[in-house]
Amino acid sequence: MRKILITGAGSFIGTSFENYIKNHANHDAYEISVMDTLTGKIVSDDTNISESNANAEETENIWNFAGFDVVFHVAGIAHADVGKVSEEGKELYRKVNTELAIETAKKAKAAGVGQFIFMSSAIVYGASSPIGKEKIINKDTKPEPENFYGESKLNAETGLLELATDDFRVVILRPPMIYGPGCKGNYNSLRKFALKFPVFPKVANERSMLYIDNLCEFIRLMIDNDERGIFHPANKELSNTSEMVKMIAEAHGKKKALMGGLTWLLKLLSHFTGLVNKAFGNLTYAEELTEYKDDYRVYSLEESIRITEK
Repeated sequence: MRKILITGAGSFIGTSFENYIKNHANHDAYEISVMDTLTGKIVSDDTNISESNANAEETENIWNFAGFDVVFHVAGIAHADVGKVSEEGKELYRKVNTELAIETAKKAKAAGVGQFIFMSSAIVYGASSPIGKEKIINKDTKPEPENFYGESKLNAETGLLELATDDFRVVILRPPMIYGPGCKGNYNSLRKFALKFPVFPKVANERSMLYIDNLCEFIRLMIDNDERGIFHPANKELSNTSEMVKMIAEAHGKKKALMGGLTWLLKLLSHFTGLVNKAFGNLTYAEELTEYKDDYRVYSLEESIRITEK
């Protein structure tokens, strides 16, 4: 049995992975626990703690990594509007996204944990390209963050890889935009447009995306195969923003008209807000980066949209 500790209670990815494993056909092969990194305490596991021994158990569980085979580190601050963050806020990103990740890995390594999985992001390669310009990330593309959020993730990667040894396998995941039931962020913004407005701009862009269950299966394979290194999981199909909005609307029985000829206007608007390029820009992973020896794409793009909207 693999004993897995998720560090970062309440996160979308961590909670989704915990539920995915519990519902997996081979769930008996794994034991999942969750740690709150604010307190260092185990807040959820498969063991029922009686009220009489709660205090002793609580003390024992503070930053205790002993006995775990894998630490899956999802704790971190996600990027929102990076243009409206104070210097104090940027420092918090550094402390949480970089320093906490490295310190957690050091504690895990000292306790004899064999594998440390870190959720990084495609943001280490910078932002999406402007409308009309392609951006394809391949094996030769070097990380080049454009803001402090991307830097905090890349600096964490560097520190974690320095800790890697034969006995401490470090896995870095650089997924593109992740979506699924209960997700927040960019997908929800598209969803609001899809359900509120009958017309949406038709733009010929391409983006790599990753459905949450495809990510969870990929993580499970990382654990089963004792992997190490940097990986770029993504859906097999590339996404087009306009077509995705149409699929979301159709999942709710709504018609969505796509209006062409608006690219010039969106390009103009992109000079005033970064949201335009975030929605309609291009950012894709080359197929060679996203392939893995075992199939992890348990759902297609179309199926994943239907499930998310269900």
